[in-house]
Amino acid sequence: MPVFEQVNLPNVLTLARVLSIPVLVVLIPTGHYDLLAAGIFMVASLTDTLDGHLARSRGQVTELGKFLDPLADKLFVLSVLVVLVQQSLLAAWVVVVIFGRELLITILRSLGAAQGKVVAATPFGKTKTVTQVFAILLLILQRPYPTLHTPAQIVVLAAVLFTVLSGVDYLWRFRFLLGSGQPATVEPSAADLVESLRSRGLSIALAESCTGGLVATLLTDQPGSSAVFQGGIVAYSNAVKMKLLGVPESVLEEDGAVSRRTAIAMADGVRTRLGADLGVGITGIAGPEADGSSKPVGLTYVAVISSHWQAVRELRLRGNRWENRRQAALEAIDLVLEKVKREDPVTT
Repeated sequence: MPVFEQVNLPNVLTLARVLSIPVLVVLIPTGHYDLLAAGIFMVASLTDTLDGHLARSRGQVTELGKFLDPLADKLFVLSVLVVLVQQSLLAAWVVVVIFGRELLITILRSLGAAQGKVVAATPFGKTKTVTQVFAILLLILQRPYPTLHTPAQIVVLAAVLFTVLSGVDYLWRFRFLLGSGQPATVEPSAADLVESLRSRGLSIALAESCTGGLVATLLTDQPGSSAVFQGGIVAYSNAVKMKLLGVPESVLEEDGAVSRRTAIAMADGVRTRLGADLGVGITGIAGPEADGSSKPVGLTYVAVISSHWQAVRELRLRGNRWENRRQAALEAIDLVLEKVKREDPVTT
C-alpha cells in the first residue's frame, strides 16, 4: 500500500508528536515559555497512548504506523532530555542510561526479527514510559515553580530505576535470543501446567485458531511435555474446523467462527479425536482488522473441556496482533491450570 494511503488519524497523531519536537527544542531554552512548553509536551505525550488505541480499535494499524510510532517515541523523549541537559536541568548520565536501555531493546528486537520471534512490550516498559514523561514534565516546570525541584529529582530517580528494571526485565524474558536461539523456560505458567498435568496423570490436546499454534509452542518448550501433550490442530478456516474437529456447520453459521459454542466444539473435537483427557479450543480476532466480521478486534474465546466438566472464558483483548495472540495463549494456559487445580464440576 502506498505511504499516502496509509495516512490516517492515528498516524497523523504520531506525526504531530514528531512535529512537536522542534517546537519544544526552541521553547525550552528560552526560559520564558516553560508553561507553554509543559502544556505542549503533555498533549504530545498523550498522543502516544491515543494513536495506538485508535489504530487498534478502528482496525487502522499500518506498516507506516508500526515504523513511525516507536521512532517518534524515542525521538520525542530523547530530544527533550538532551535539551534539559543543555539547560543544566538534568544530569547527562540520566540520558546515557535511558538511551542505553533503548539501544538494548532495539538490538533485542533486531535479534528477535532475525530468529522470527517478536519482542513484545512488558509491564515494566509501560511504567518506565509513564515515569519518564512525569519526570520531564516536572523538570520543565521546576523553573517557574522552584518548589518542584525536589519532587522532580525524586521522580527522575524513579524514572531511572524503572528504566534499568525494564532493561533487565527484557534481558531476562528474552535471554534465549542471546544464546543458541532456542528459548529457555520463559513462561513459568506453561512449566506449571506441564508439571500439574504430569503429576495428575492427565493429557492435553489443543485446537488453536487465532493463536496459530502458540500454546503448543509454549508447552513443548518445557522439558517433559511429551508425557502430557498429545498434539494440536491449527484450524484457521471453517472448513478445517468442521472436517478435522467436527465443529457443526450450524454452529458456525448461527454463532460464527469466533463464538462461545465454536470454542467448546473445537475443544471437544480435539479431545476426542486425539484421545486426550483435556481439550482446549481457542478462537478469536487477533487484528489488526476484523476480516469482515462485525465482531470487535480482540474478541477471543478460550474453552477447556474434559469428560465431566467444561469452562469457557471470553476475552476482550486490546493489544496489537502479536500481543493479542500471546495474551490469548497465556489465558488458555491459565484457564487449564485453574480448572485442573480446582477440579470444579461442570461450569458453563
